[in-house]
Amino acid sequence: MEPVIAIAIGVLTGSGVWLVLRPRTFQVIVGLSLISYAVNLFIFSMGRLKVGAPTFTESPGGASALADPVPQALVLTAIVISFAMTALLLVVTIASRGLTGSDHVDGREDGL
Repeated sequence: MEPVIAIAIGVLTGSGVWLVLRPRTFQVIVGLSLISYAVNLFIFSMGRLKVGAPTFTESPGGASALADPVPQALVLTAIVISFAMTALLLVVTIASRGLTGSDHVDGREDGL
């Protein structure tokens, strides 16, 4: 399971970086969202990937059998923050498009 998560994190990060470097603002926003998803997966995987492990209840196997709740709380907080960031970026993008008439990052259509 760890190699699948590592590959998913790598693909999300690579795709996000590629999209952030594109000239259109919508592509930049999608790229930032993909990077935030990759960071969330990375933080979540740092809490040991265990299938079917209880989170806060007592376990007969001791503390090592429990899942770590801190990465879960961090990821939940990061999801809320990334949602707010995406909403703010969309509002700024819509305002910029209204002012400049272009959806390019630098505001120019010719790309020079």
